[in-house]
Amino acid sequence: MVKYYCNNIDIRSVWDHVVSAFWQKYPNPYSTHVLTEDVVYREVTPDHRLLSRRLLMKTNRLPRWAERFFPSGMSRSVYIIEDSIVDPVNRSLTTYTWNLNYATLMSVEERCIFQDSVEQPATTHLKREAWISSSIYGFSRPIQEFGLARFKTNQVKAMKGLEFALSNLQAYSSERTFSHCCDSVPLPFC
Repeated sequence: MVKYYCNNIDIRSVWDHVVSAFWQKYPNPYSTHVLTEDVVYREVTPDHRLLSRRLLMKTNRLPRWAERFFPSGMSRSVYIIEDSIVDPVNRSLTTYTWNLNYATLMSVEERCIFQDSVEQPATTHLKREAWISSSIYGFSRPIQEFGLARFKTNQVKAMKGLEFALSNLQAYSSERTFSHCCDSVPLPFC
């Protein structure tokens, strides 16, 4: 059995800004559990789509009830693969992520679709889906319940991290616009 999660969010920002912020969201104060992100593959297709694969390393604290089942020296780092497709023609960004290690214990697969909103101007629609499963006989249900609760909590942090990156991007954009417009204005002599 697999636990399924789906959430739809409207982000009050144009699609171009959301996609730019997506690539700049780490580091941020809401995702301190993300230790590294590395691009391992990138390609622009003949139809102008950008395909990327990133490897992320995150820390994950085990719940107290699970700590007694795992050695104290066991690595708490989780490796995540993130595949993404940026389609500028259809104005969408689709990401697929999944964990590489501890997949027998718990596998988390996520798909996010960032789509330019047709109904609302200057808005990007995000559809986030997740599938959580476990192959531990006799414990799969509580592990999946824990995974779903953890995913929901981390999803809130991920949105705050994206909003943080968006605000930084907008501040940088405003700063550049202001400094650029003032370049042509003569300064008075003191």
